[in-house]
Amino acid sequence: MGRDEVEAFLSSLATEANVSASTQNQALAALLFLYREVLANDLGWLDGVVRAKTPSRLPVVLTRDEVCLLLASLRGMPQLMCALMYGTGMRVLECAALRVKDIDFAMHQVTVRRGKGGKDRVTMLPRGLEAALVAQLQRSRQLWEKDVQGGAGWVEIPEALARKYPRAGRDWGWQWVFPATRLYHDQRTGQVRRHHLHESVVQRVVRAVAVRIGFAKPVTPHTLRHSFATHLLEDGHDIRTVQELLGHRDVSTTMVYTHVLNRGPGGVRSPLDRLVGDPAPYPSRVITTGPADLLSRRLSQDKTGSLLDTPLTQPRLLQRLAQPERED
Repeated sequence: MGRDEVEAFLSSLATEANVSASTQNQALAALLFLYREVLANDLGWLDGVVRAKTPSRLPVVLTRDEVCLLLASLRGMPQLMCALMYGTGMRVLECAALRVKDIDFAMHQVTVRRGKGGKDRVTMLPRGLEAALVAQLQRSRQLWEKDVQGGAGWVEIPEALARKYPRAGRDWGWQWVFPATRLYHDQRTGQVRRHHLHESVVQRVVRAVAVRIGFAKPVTPHTLRHSFATHLLEDGHDIRTVQELLGHRDVSTTMVYTHVLNRGPGGVRSPLDRLVGDPAPYPSRVITTGPADLLSRRLSQDKTGSLLDTPLTQPRLLQRLAQPERED
């Protein structure tokens, strides 16, 4: 195939196959690599390609009651990680890869290292989670000390730093806040290391809990980041501050969260309500689009007591976050 045929194929992906923009870009990159590196034929810039359009989508946001219900239904390390993601706005991988040295209890802040785009940023440390984080650090330190005694205790650190400080990978400050349960042998260095908890573990747990609760909306750990930004804007914080906390390069990216403020459809009274009058307030406990009796039955059958009805800021849920996970 020549240049014209390649352009026609790529255009057909958008016009006939209706693929996404990322799929078309992946096909373009693969063909350019094939022609340049394998066939030694540089196609140059393909100007005649019809590009697939990237749709503009609104983020999924949980209400405060839904966040409380989700967190109260989680257990163990995923519960603390999700509470931290909602309280700081971190992405799931940023939370999983958090190191001991990046939590500053004196300044009540968390430093996110090498986030999206390789950028560092600082966000707040929720004071309500400090006791739970201290308990988690104590468990992580006990695990690290046990690894050191067994000849392990290493973690992965940046390459340049590893060359400059060869022993830094075994220091306590570089250890993971949320370590994995298994060790692995690094073939290049010969070190026995421990990785951080994989983000897929949290993703699977959150998805399973959301399905069990009965949320109709798709809920992932990243939904907590969307909820963090939305609730800050609802509380009256300026959008520039939210932009810095989220680590967005452009404020236009943060502007997508303004759709929940009382300036959009939620702030406009429907003409139907003027005809029939305002209905009775909808029960605040029924927070899913599923049957109300089903959710009420799940709440009444929950074995954890009244935690599902407890706001996140109240002590009982925070105390349970700080408790060590019990072995079944």
